[in-house]
Amino acid sequence: MSSQLEFIRNATLVLNYAGKRILMDPMFAKKGEYPGFPGTVNSEVRNPLVEMPVKPESLFDVDAVLVSHLHTDHWDPVAKQILPKNLKILVQNEDDAKIVCSQGFTNVEALPEKADFEGLKFTKTHCQHGNDMAYSVPEMVEFLGKSSGFYFTTEGEKSVYFLGDTIWIEEVENNLKSWIPDVVVVNAGHAQMEDERFGAIIMGKEDLERIHELLPTATIIAIHMEALNHCILSRRELRRFAEEKGFSEKLIIPKDGEVIDF
Repeated sequence: MSSQLEFIRNATLVLNYAGKRILMDPMFAKKGEYPGFPGTVNSEVRNPLVEMPVKPESLFDVDAVLVSHLHTDHWDPVAKQILPKNLKILVQNEDDAKIVCSQGFTNVEALPEKADFEGLKFTKTHCQHGNDMAYSVPEMVEFLGKSSGFYFTTEGEKSVYFLGDTIWIEEVENNLKSWIPDVVVVNAGHAQMEDERFGAIIMGKEDLERIHELLPTATIIAIHMEALNHCILSRRELRRFAEEKGFSEKLIIPKDGEVIDF
């Protein structure tokens, strides 16, 4: 069977997989609607940096909304306001479920590690949204919080691993080695904190090279780029790097609004 990823903007996308249509990490705001993230590089720049390529209402016809975590660039005020309140919302834990329920949504589910949504089975994975130094500082722990990735596998479909908002950690590496996914979707904007001790809070180009070295036959899809003030890796820079390192043929860097079949 053929699956499809409809990339929208930043981390927002629609996954058509195993007969289900899943909206992931909706951020629906117009260009410049929010201030830049405090404490990050280029915080004077307003988010998002670009407009939505489609009308948000065109994305409501889905079986569920899957939210990796509740940061504004993955679950924003506009999405909270305009998404139908009876839509199925799948979140990473009970804490997030309580918050989303308090926002008026009536069909919210906190996901276990092994999830089964109407026959669509997938695994919730751990992310680390910053380095160890960042998670030793209480205010940074509150800012970065918890986030999750998701691994989808179904007989007759290619397996897909959404790494989520994470840096390179042992668990991610072990997952890649164990599962050997056919498709790896990477939040690859290399978002940076202003304090250099904390560095990047999501993956960058060298991490994509490491993924390719581990899984040379896998297709890598790089998203979460050129949409937020603190994401410093551009599509052009990543493409040039991949060409230099010899993995450009296994890398897809979708444009906003692009549809990818796999």
